Amino acid sequence: MTRPGAPTAQQVRAALAEVADPADAIALQRFFKTGPGEYGAGDVFIGVRVPVTRSIAKRFAALPLDEIDLLLDSPVHEERLAGLVLLNGRFARASRGVPDEVEQRRIVDRYLAAVRRGRVNNWDLVDVSAENIIGPWLLDRPRDLLFELAQADSLWERRVALLSTFAFIKAGDASTTFALSELLLDDRRDLIQKALGWMLREVGKRIDRTLLTGFLDVNAAKLGRTALSYATEHLDAETRADYRSR
Repeated sequence: MTRPGAPTAQQVRAALAEVADPADAIALQRFFKTGPGEYGAGDVFIGVRVPVTRSIAKRFAALPLDEIDLLLDSPVHEERLAGLVLLNGRFARASRGVPDEVEQRRIVDRYLAAVRRGRVNNWDLVDVSAENIIGPWLLDRPRDLLFELAQADSLWERRVALLSTFAFIKAGDASTTFALSELLLDDRRDLIQKALGWMLREVGKRIDRTLLTGFLDVNAAKLGRTALSYATEHLDAETRADYRSR
């Protein structure tokens, strides 16, 4: 139950609607592939750019979790994005100083529920949230959840699994990124290919290039063209050509 005087999801909706631009809505629907048969089919945009959505979410940082759930269940993409930005903020606050694990768990559960009911359902929604919620939650915990997500039928759950490992990479740990990459080597969905290659690239950039090249020495021939292109784009031209010829 929302306490009296607390901000509401309806107020967030109204703030977003106030700055919505119909021309931007058309452009965003094209960019995020909302046409029939595309990965974002049926999604609704009202035309609010990401920096503006973030700014509005910041004004409602005290929005209760139940109200955030209402945003996450909205048919409007920007409202779901605002809800995820708000969840990120709550998780970050619960992680400062001595972590509030009860609050963290509550946020993780809400997030996973939204993922599993298909509300975190475009690449920007996954990318803005997975590494900021699931990643840090599992940093010092068993990571079985990510392997469950990586084997789900949902493209978005599989992408959440991969993007969550960005938090581990930033902490210097490539082990789960490599394990999930091996599990998803044969996944040829474009948005999985891009996520897989991106995370591998970040291992080479942020931890140790030899870790990346060691993985590629074994797996380059099995990677899809897109994943391999992303993973090797920061390597020198001769090395890239060598891996791409395998």
